[in-house]
Parts: sequence; structure tokens; C-alpha cells
Amino acid sequence: MSSEEKQIIHRVVENFVRTGNATDEQVKVTCLPVNKTSFVEQTGNDGRTILLDEYKLDGKVIWASYSARSGTVYLSLKSTH
Repeated sequence: MSSEEKQIIHRVVENFVRTGNATDEQVKVTCLPVNKTSFVEQTGNDGRTILLDEYKLDGKVIWASYSARSGTVYLSLKSTH
């Protein structure tokens, strides 16, 4: 993962945790169901697995990843139960 991709993820995760908004001006943001650690991204007839990494901020844990192919950050809140 490039440093630019890491910056994108950190920006989106920080905004999500601090404001509750899953939006960004530069990339698409998709919220997944709670506790998802992977997602199959469909592109036409093809699909590819996106593995989400764990990020901790302000006592919350978010699973997140960036797909350069679609320009999308995927987010999933980790359940505390």
C-alpha cells in the first residue's frame, strides 16, 4: 500500500470517527456491515477481494481499506460486543 493510499484511509477514518460522516471530497466511501474484514468488489464480470485493516482512533476500532481500482474507501465498524 502506498503512502498516498494510507493518507486517504487515515483521512476518511478520522472524519468518520470524529463526525460520523462516511464522506470524502476526493474518493467514494462505502460503509459495510459491522465486523466485516473483507469485501468482494465487483467490476463488470470480475470480482476481487478487498481485505480491510484494523485502525484504532479515539477508542473506536474501524476496519478499512482503499481500492485504487474504484477509488473507494471501505469502512466497517468493529462491534464492542
